[in-house]
Amino acid sequence: MSHNSFGKNLVFTSFGESHGSTIGCVLDGFPPGMPITVEEIKVELERRATGKSRHTSQRKEKDDVQIVSGVFEGVTTGHPIALLIENTDARSKDYSNIAETFRPGHADYSYWHKYGIRDYRGGGRSSARETTMRVAAGALAKKWLKENHDIEIKAWLSQLGEIKLEKGDVSKVDDNPFFTGDVAQVTALEDYMDELRKSGDSVGARIDVEAINVPAGLGEPVYGKLDAELALAMMSINASKGVEIGAGFDSVPQKGSVHRDEIVDGNFQSNHAGGILAGISTGQAITVSVAFKPTSSLRIPCRSENIHGEAIEVVTKGRHDPCVGIRATPIVEAMMALVLMDHLLRHHAQTKSGKVK
Repeated sequence: MSHNSFGKNLVFTSFGESHGSTIGCVLDGFPPGMPITVEEIKVELERRATGKSRHTSQRKEKDDVQIVSGVFEGVTTGHPIALLIENTDARSKDYSNIAETFRPGHADYSYWHKYGIRDYRGGGRSSARETTMRVAAGALAKKWLKENHDIEIKAWLSQLGEIKLEKGDVSKVDDNPFFTGDVAQVTALEDYMDELRKSGDSVGARIDVEAINVPAGLGEPVYGKLDAELALAMMSINASKGVEIGAGFDSVPQKGSVHRDEIVDGNFQSNHAGGILAGISTGQAITVSVAFKPTSSLRIPCRSENIHGEAIEVVTKGRHDPCVGIRATPIVEAMMALVLMDHLLRHHAQTKSGKVK
């Protein structure tokens, strides 16, 4: 197994490369009877798309998704759902000069040593282009969760470089190019990114995501813990370098008397656990934070080696995000949705009533 799939009852598999002819996915185990349209999937894809502002890569893909199987007369059939998107704006010539180069911070070095060959065109399989299909599949999962369990998932940018942001009004997240609810900071973020782009450098970002109305009881001890599988899903996203559940690393300086979430009259008084105890959901909001590293494709020269072990200087050309983490917001939502739906389907199959309490 080459690990291009994840999930147990809902199995997601993606395929394709950044500069290949197409990218696609198969979503197996999706229940029958849910209406779905290309337009609904397209809404989510447009949220993730590049070229929408000067603060992202200027690669402009149409992302016209095709539903190849698993949907008949606009309704899911219970059979594998295959989705396909053509790559229409790849510029492979931008990468011809790095065919034998190891770009620091990229997958070049590790892919070469694992496979002995690599697709250097835009990063191939390691490109953020692969996440397009996660968002497409996530669109179906988000709709199913909302319609069947009233579960809603919302992510937002909580930090860009040194700038920390309040949660603010998450209903405004899609109204600005930074996916922030702290709308008073948008101008400052614009100025910050303009200066960063002029310098030729990049910066990282932090994305917070919350799922509300998740029932208690989801998760499998010991090796199918809900928080463990959420962490796995988030760490599988390109450029992610850290995941926190609930208080996360802020738990380290906390006293136990503060961190434990007291229960009064059947209600939790805080949510430092992030809605998960012992790997099983508590019924509280599930909260996750994901850290994304700075983009490594820079026009600032740096030292490296080529495949022959010769010392070289690397300057990366092409169209790149000065902060790839900004566009990760809908991707994080999609991964949360796919994991939660998978666990709900497991729970239905596992319990006598097929229902969560």
